[in-house]
Amino acid sequence: MKPIDLSHAVVVITGGAQGIGLATAQAFATTGATIYTGDLSPHTTSPSAATSDLGAGSADSVGGAGRIHGPWVLDVTSRESFASFVDNVIADAGRIDVLVNNAGVMPLGWFVDEPDALSRTTLDVNVWGLIHGMRLVLPGMVARGNGHVVNIASMAGKIPFPGMAVYNASKYAAVGLTAAVRRELHGTGVTASAVLPSAVRTSLSSGVRLGGLLPTADPSDVAAAVLRICRTRQAEVAVPRWLGGWKVLDGLVPSSVMALGRRLAGDDRGLIVDNEARAAYADRVASFSRTREV
Repeated sequence: MKPIDLSHAVVVITGGAQGIGLATAQAFATTGATIYTGDLSPHTTSPSAATSDLGAGSADSVGGAGRIHGPWVLDVTSRESFASFVDNVIADAGRIDVLVNNAGVMPLGWFVDEPDALSRTTLDVNVWGLIHGMRLVLPGMVARGNGHVVNIASMAGKIPFPGMAVYNASKYAAVGLTAAVRRELHGTGVTASAVLPSAVRTSLSSGVRLGGLLPTADPSDVAAAVLRICRTRQAEVAVPRWLGGWKVLDGLVPSSVMALGRRLAGDDRGLIVDNEARAAYADRVASFSRTREV
């Protein structure tokens, strides 16, 4: 399998305007890669750049010799929006070597109280966003015999947390989807991997008490894991890496002991939220959900 030369790679990142996506773009830029970012809310673009036409924006240099283009408006729940974005990247760069499916949403609260529209949005962004991206980008990678997809999943794809049931479901789906697609790609020279962060200090976790026995990570930690997995092409990696032993631990320790440990760690933080601190993020996600119902 041909190694991916990140110094000359063309990288596409969804959800690239802030948080993990922005940190990942900046990390790739230090390698010399050419990066194209898309986001539903491209806060850093000028009004003329807030389109799917790559020619409307400008490229910003961020560290190293790499170039970051965008972010441009991208709705990962829309195949048409994603296809337009991918087509424009290919028209500009000629190919895509790495796809980082990073865009995601995380509503919190009691499962029975969550509006159906919000649940659908969670599944559409966190699952269908990955499906759209891979179906649009993988054929070109397979035709060239080289490429890599990184799906940003979550340890919530391995560990159920009260207060984020549908988010849990979406991340379990992301982990399984990535593993199955990886098997289908065997022998093509193209690989797919999942990165599973713990709680990350971004707007998704705003209003949630972090720290204590539950590990937390910074966006730069996840970005470093993305670059590492592009080089190794391993199937999945947890952030922090020691959490990768959860599956073994969960299988060996009695369920009653695990349940006690989870309670002591405060795994119900998704139900104990500072609504004022989380209001801006929650309103943004709810607003997007409402617009999709129209």
